[in-house]
Amino acid sequence: MDTLTAVEQRRSVKHYDAAFEMPEEDRERLLDLALLSPTSFNIQNWRFVVVSDPEQRKKLRAAAWGQEQVETAQLVLVLCGDVKSWDKAPERYWRTAPEEVQQQLVPMIRQFYTNSGEQVQRDEVMRSCGIAAQTLMLAAKAMGYDSCPMIGFDVQQVAELINLPADHAIGMMLVIGKAAKPARERGGQLDKSEVVVTDRFAD
Repeated sequence: MDTLTAVEQRRSVKHYDAAFEMPEEDRERLLDLALLSPTSFNIQNWRFVVVSDPEQRKKLRAAAWGQEQVETAQLVLVLCGDVKSWDKAPERYWRTAPEEVQQQLVPMIRQFYTNSGEQVQRDEVMRSCGIAAQTLMLAAKAMGYDSCPMIGFDVQQVAELINLPADHAIGMMLVIGKAAKPARERGGQLDKSEVVVTDRFAD
């Protein structure tokens, strides 16, 4: 499936065939593709918690207010990020770049995030998680799977379940698998005239 078709056909599917077994190579391929998602300054601040243990999934489902896809989908991910990744040996993010590129960019990383403050650091995690989630969803669709991004869960409970480090933040959950039922019909798209702004908003 080409990318444009994947964009058009991707939907949030809630019901998955729990009996289907996703090949390990497909699971690894999806994760490999997720790692190609862009991040600011290439800080690669996303972290992908793959929840596979059945008991852990039951607890995660309870924290997600009983949503069945947490147990029935083949791949269940908690997308979170290291808020302080910019300050953890940032030279490694550019270790294969030419020396002049390293000398230019690496100092800029700490300078930018130190001056920007904690809100921007956290926002960066959310941006990175969102981009990675879209990469995963489109890749999954192209590979014949469906997906569902999720924000319907108790963040604190999920953080405790996955033992989230103090300097990390959760962006969303994402499930991927073989659909048992199609998604509902689209609820209604807003017209482009309402959402596309040229140059500036009107006074």
